[in-house]
Amino acid sequence: MTSHEIDYTIHGNDMQVVSIELDPQETVIAEAGTMNWMDPDIRFEAKMGDGSQPNQGIFGKLLDAGKRVLTGESLFLTHFTNEGQGKREVAFAAPYPGTIIPLDLATINGDIICQKDAFLCAAKGTKVSIAFNRRLGSGFFGGEGFILQKISGDGKAFLHAGGTVVKKELNNQTLLIDTGCIVGFSSSLDYDIERVKSLRSMFFGGEGLFLATVRGTGTVYLQSLPFSRLADRIIQHAPSMGGKDKGEGSVLGGLGRMLDGDN
Repeated sequence: MTSHEIDYTIHGNDMQVVSIELDPQETVIAEAGTMNWMDPDIRFEAKMGDGSQPNQGIFGKLLDAGKRVLTGESLFLTHFTNEGQGKREVAFAAPYPGTIIPLDLATINGDIICQKDAFLCAAKGTKVSIAFNRRLGSGFFGGEGFILQKISGDGKAFLHAGGTVVKKELNNQTLLIDTGCIVGFSSSLDYDIERVKSLRSMFFGGEGLFLATVRGTGTVYLQSLPFSRLADRIIQHAPSMGGKDKGEGSVLGGLGRMLDGDN
C-alpha cells in the first residue's frame, strides 16, 4: 500500500461535501480552493506535484505542474496533513452543485480516466496526471478539450460531478454520450468522437455536432448537469445578455454552442 489510508464521510444529497478523517501524519491532496473546513491541527501547503513520487526532483515537479496547466487546472495542489496527536478532519466540496463519487482505486485496476475538472481530492500517494486521447478526432471535436486527466494509485480518490450521477457497466458494448456528460471511465474502454450523421440534427437538434463514443468492457460515470451547460443557461437568461431573444428556444442562441455540445 503506497497511498495513505484515509476514512471519509459524504454529507448531503444534491450539494455534497466529503469530510476526510486523517490519522497523525496522514495527508490528503486536493484541488486549490475546494476546502470547506478543517480542524486546528491540520497544516496545509500548496505544492507543485501530487506527492506520489517524493524523490522525483525539481524538474519532475515542474513537468507535472506544466501538464496540469495544459488541463486548465491550478499549477499547484494543496496538501493537508494532520500534525496533531489524534484523528483530525478536513472537508472538501466543489464550487458548484453536484455529487461526489468515492473511488477505491485498488479495486478498479488502479486508475480511471476523467474530465479535466472532475478531480476533487485523494489520499496522498495518488498520482494525478494527464491522458492524451488516442484518436485525433476526439482531440479536436470533443467539446471538453483534447486532454483528459488520469487518476492512478491504490488509495481512495474522489471525483465531483454536476447534478445526478449514473454509473453504467459496459460488457463489450457501445454507449453514445453528450461530450460534457462524461465524468470518468475505465482506462480499458475505447473513447472516441463521432459526428452526428443527420445534417438537420446537426443544426437544429440542440445536441451538438459530435457525440462521445465509449466502447468495450468497463465502467462509465455520467453526470446529468455539466457545469458548462449550467453556466450556459445562466448566461442566456441574464438581462445583460439580451434576455429572451437569446434563450434556449432561439436558433441564433444555440448555433454558437453546437460545437461544444452544450445545448
